[in-house]
Amino acid sequence: CHNLTFCSKDPAKSGPAKMAALIKGLKLASQIQSKNPALFALAVRNAHGWNKDFKPAKFPETDKEREAAARKYGLHPAEYQPYPNDGLGYGDYPKLADTPVEARDPYYPYDFPELKRNLHEPLHAESDLWGENMYGSAERTRFPMRTYWLAFLGVMAGCLGLYYWLEDYKMFRPVLAKQYARDGKHYTFDAK
Repeated sequence: CHNLTFCSKDPAKSGPAKMAALIKGLKLASQIQSKNPALFALAVRNAHGWNKDFKPAKFPETDKEREAAARKYGLHPAEYQPYPNDGLGYGDYPKLADTPVEARDPYYPYDFPELKRNLHEPLHAESDLWGENMYGSAERTRFPMRTYWLAFLGVMAGCLGLYYWLEDYKMFRPVLAKQYARDGKHYTFDAK
């Protein structure tokens, strides 16, 4: 018996127990739905679209399959180029250009301007690498890379030089040794 709640050695007793549990569950669902009808609507609205529905189809072998895949992703057949069939599971998903989001035109009237995307535009298979919150080398830097390296190494060398140059000059509050009124024993353990 897989369900320990309704296990019974006698199959005649197990059927009514299951039916009673089903009726209890339906009554509970109706109570929840009567107190919060939006919850039921939310469950119905989100009931569609499994992950398997978003999985790409198999790699297109013929021209007809390639055209169908291009139509599926909203691309012109001349623009459609699938990933190589190397077993990584991209299937018929289109191989889009490795362009960071920050390189896209900021003044274009996108459907979703905060993402710089249009409706039904296919996402890059590795879109998490090309977002605006990730590193992208779309624009040329203001100075050549050697200038940045020289500035970094110069600051680090300067800090290291100052550390070694000032290492001999200890900074502390100057104080003398503790002074006592006379030489000899200056403490006692005797009770007064």
